[in-house]
Amino acid sequence: MPPVRKAAVRFKERAELLDFLLSVADATSETLDLDRLLASVTSIVKDVVASDLLAILLYSDKEKGLRIRYSIGHRQEVVKNLVVRLGEGITGAAAASRLPVVVDDVRSDPRYLNALDAVRSELAVPMIARGKLVGVIDVQSIRPAAYSEHDRALLRLIASRVAVSIDNARLYRRVDRQNRTLRALAHVSQEFSSILNIDELLSKIAKIVRNLIAYDAFSIMLLDAEKKMLKHRFSVRYDQRVDMDNIPLGKGITGAAAESREVIRVNDTLADPRYIASHPEIRSEVAIPLMVQDRVVGIMDLESERMGYFTDEHVRTLALLAPQIASSVENARLYEEINQREQRMEADMKAARKLQSVLLPRKAPEIAGLDIAIRARAARDVTGDVYDFFEHGDDYAVLAFGDVSGKGAAAALYGALVSGLLRTLAPRRRGPALLLRAMNEALMERRVDAQYATLMVLLWDSKTRRMTMANAGSEPPLIFRKSEIIKPRIEGVPIGLLDDREYEEFVFQAKAGDVVLLYSDGVEDQLNEAEHEFGRDRIAAILAAHGRAAVDIIATTILHEVDTFKNGMPNTDDQSIIVMRVR
Repeated sequence: MPPVRKAAVRFKERAELLDFLLSVADATSETLDLDRLLASVTSIVKDVVASDLLAILLYSDKEKGLRIRYSIGHRQEVVKNLVVRLGEGITGAAAASRLPVVVDDVRSDPRYLNALDAVRSELAVPMIARGKLVGVIDVQSIRPAAYSEHDRALLRLIASRVAVSIDNARLYRRVDRQNRTLRALAHVSQEFSSILNIDELLSKIAKIVRNLIAYDAFSIMLLDAEKKMLKHRFSVRYDQRVDMDNIPLGKGITGAAAESREVIRVNDTLADPRYIASHPEIRSEVAIPLMVQDRVVGIMDLESERMGYFTDEHVRTLALLAPQIASSVENARLYEEINQREQRMEADMKAARKLQSVLLPRKAPEIAGLDIAIRARAARDVTGDVYDFFEHGDDYAVLAFGDVSGKGAAAALYGALVSGLLRTLAPRRRGPALLLRAMNEALMERRVDAQYATLMVLLWDSKTRRMTMANAGSEPPLIFRKSEIIKPRIEGVPIGLLDDREYEEFVFQAKAGDVVLLYSDGVEDQLNEAEHEFGRDRIAAILAAHGRAAVDIIATTILHEVDTFKNGMPNTDDQSIIVMRVR
């Protein structure tokens, strides 16, 4: 900073003037920070030229006018809103002519723009650098004829020395802003793509844009093409989250930008009939379409309380950010839709699991002459395996055990159909072959492409210990008798696949202690890491080794061995087991 000098100082010697100008050069060359530089210039002018009001106005090519950038004594509303056109007022006259203007009595000069009623005299000196207008240094006094020729010459010297420094600082600020924009763009893709929560993403976007452009309000609205509506999704005003109304396509500045698919910048919202007043102090707005593959997905909207605030540079920055923002918002929106869909599906699956718990018995019923254990687990949320028990009087019981083609919800729904038909038909048909034929006919009447079911039906006679079996493509049972494994051959075509099928019956004469094992193909087909199947031989070996154990232990042991075999691999298919011991 130069040494303090009173306004009355007059440089009597050339060396003293040179010293002062050197100190001015030192003070204005020590920083490229525009705010610090303007504060230094203001201090220099204040020290050597008497003033009651002092302002440094900078010229804006976009606005074709001067705005107060630093001031002492001016009212805040004047600083915030005043734009002086070239040739307008005393400062505008100095800027237009590029020459100092001294007015001894502003009351007699029609050009004067009243900043304070008490002001009597004014001195405005333009700052020129590299042949272009940088701005104007303006001083005003409440004394008439306060500024002499010496003051004019001195202020002109100061203006000529500081103009280049101010221009450099503005250029530096512009370059720094561009660098920050490029750095933000370099990081924005990675940062945005890693955020799939749309609320978190939009909050992050607002902060990143805020670091680049000091807006007063920021919004992102998403397009509902079906309803032709921009739906409010995220808004902040003065760093606080706010809610906004939805806007019809074509209405307001945002609606117009969405419909035209072009950036719309409004320098004065009060003069634009499209503006939808959301806050009384907003004076300028810019709306940027967010597009993915030539399709508008939403609008990014920025607002400011300053008239004409958004520059060409702001628009370029937003246009560079918009494609990445649009892509990230669309990805997050789709993820949100998928997540909501999955939640709905999970709710549906929860209901389906509850329904299956009713359709499929989890606990073995009391059947005369048999001890029974059941184990079942789904490859997914619901199972396509089917099993049920039906009693015919005191002596007979029918067991149906099978598997629906496929996995998941479709298999479970088809399985529910099979279960429903079983409950309708089994009580009326005791013979296994007749029941399978009736089931096949019923399913063929309700034919579903690529859906069918395998089904084993067993009729148990507790008095004679006879087990009559018929098979429609299911895994035949394994029977343990003492130390022997019996593998009956029972074959047949799955139900729901071909018309007019007949099924054969096989009669097995059971003895006390015999164990009959039924299992779905998900047990036999289970794969390990090497993609080897668990296989029927392993199941037979487990039954041979544990056939004298309780039925619950046999069932649990088989599934335990399957889990050991698969070693963390997912279940290949639904796995159901029924173990029955003849008393």
